[in-house]
Amino acid sequence: MRQLPAVFKRELGSYFATPLAYVFIVIFLVLSGVFTFYLGGFFESNQASLTPFFNFHPWLYLFLVPALAMRLWAEERKSGTIELLMTLPIGRFEVVAGKFLAAWVFAGLALLLTFPMVLTVNYLGEPDNGAIATGYLGSWLLAGAYLAIGSCMSALAKNQVIAFILAVCLCFLFIVSGFPLVLDAFSAWAPQWLLDAVASLSFLVRFDAISKGVVDLRDLLYFLSLIAAWLAATVVVVDLKKAD
Repeated sequence: MRQLPAVFKRELGSYFATPLAYVFIVIFLVLSGVFTFYLGGFFESNQASLTPFFNFHPWLYLFLVPALAMRLWAEERKSGTIELLMTLPIGRFEVVAGKFLAAWVFAGLALLLTFPMVLTVNYLGEPDNGAIATGYLGSWLLAGAYLAIGSCMSALAKNQVIAFILAVCLCFLFIVSGFPLVLDAFSAWAPQWLLDAVASLSFLVRFDAISKGVVDLRDLLYFLSLIAAWLAATVVVVDLKKAD
């Protein structure tokens, strides 16, 4: 794991070496503000709460985070640097983890830049800052889950657009897995334990609980386990496709 910090620094620096980082941050901040104050009815609710802000994150991340993740490996293949990367004395997991952590930290920085919203609700009233803090934690974990899936899809596809579409589709399935429409499709033939298992995979179910200030160890383990599983899958895919 000695090379992990070097990979992390290289990848994180690469975001700010191009306009990508600044475009992503600006789009994220603008859309967050629009969704919270206009579509979320922040002022109409007459409550000093960031619930409207967090409610849109699963849907906002559905497109923005896969766009961030699609370049992780597809860009390496396009530029031809993946061959050089694979010949360096660095473990596959170190490279995968370093790339993921850099993207996750970058997403965290974008999320932290929304702090004026926290200042706003504290100026307007007396919000539950503990719930706001857990909401930020849940949002960051959610972004990590999207990124881990996007990393695997980027490793699987040679084209960034295809990687983006695959990641969006998979993340969407994880979002809607708890919806009645999906569960009704299983209820006619599936046992109850399978229905519960499908519902428990939903990002919305897990994220909603954390964003409301309810920190359940099972929800934290769910996101961390999901991230670890998809990163492990990325390592396998990179290993299988290294000769491509």
